[in-house]
Amino acid sequence: MLCSTRELLETSRRNVYAIGAFNIYNLEGVRAVVDSAEANFSPVMLQIHPSALSYGGTGLVALCLEAARASTVPISVHLDHSTSEKAIRAALDAGMKSIMADGSHLPYAENLAFTKAMTQLAHARGAAIEAEIGRISGTEDGLTVAEKEAKMTDPVQAVEFVKATGVDALAVTIGNVHGEYKSEPRLDFKRLAAIRAAVDVPLVLHGASGLPPATIAQSIQLGVCKFNVNTEVRQAYVSNLAQSLQNSPLKDLLDVMQSGIDAMQAVITDKLELFGSTHKQHLHQSPYADMLAASAV
Repeated sequence: MLCSTRELLETSRRNVYAIGAFNIYNLEGVRAVVDSAEANFSPVMLQIHPSALSYGGTGLVALCLEAARASTVPISVHLDHSTSEKAIRAALDAGMKSIMADGSHLPYAENLAFTKAMTQLAHARGAAIEAEIGRISGTEDGLTVAEKEAKMTDPVQAVEFVKATGVDALAVTIGNVHGEYKSEPRLDFKRLAAIRAAVDVPLVLHGASGLPPATIAQSIQLGVCKFNVNTEVRQAYVSNLAQSLQNSPLKDLLDVMQSGIDAMQAVITDKLELFGSTHKQHLHQSPYADMLAASAV
């Protein structure tokens, strides 16, 4: 069931669990996310990074949208970390109704202006917008941000930003990183609590790969209702692919692909359980489900 991101996040927020948003690149990734979600009766999000969108084009978007429509669980399709108005317009033209307009690399005033313009553009097309203030460090899909460039989200600034831009969700920086954590994650929960108390939109935490269960649980209790996951799922796929080819170079390609799906699915299922979204499918099957689905296409 193709669902709106707004509905997914607001429902998870009311019921104190989080939506897993998984970056995908190909059919195997889509299959792994959808199969895991259906097996665990969990709502979920399929995310496309701009680099994957550039590679897969509208065909990748169509694949995700059709997989969401055909699924038995609520799924939304989301453009992740887009810094380009051109890419955002292309995603909207391709039918996506959920966008992250990422101006976090810009000075605050420029981030606000970019986000406000992209919010107006997206809302005019019936799409939801996620944005970010602060700057998350780490490396993911060719995007590298050094620790010295990272900046925590300021709760006071967050209030002004949300009010001025009209965004639907806010990604926060509280010590989380993209990619692998070099040491034990230490999130600033006091800062997160202050942000949650100050703003009234769903909160998002990027860099969920590698966060321990206790950290995930506390983040949810303090208002995070969407976690982005990429590194662990991607690593499971690549490692399995390398092992399959090493063990049997002449193995049937479909068997190799299915093995990769199984490897990713194991990681995804573990995340859905950590996020508390398993067996929450029914919460999204309201009398307005058909209307929500229609607004998401």
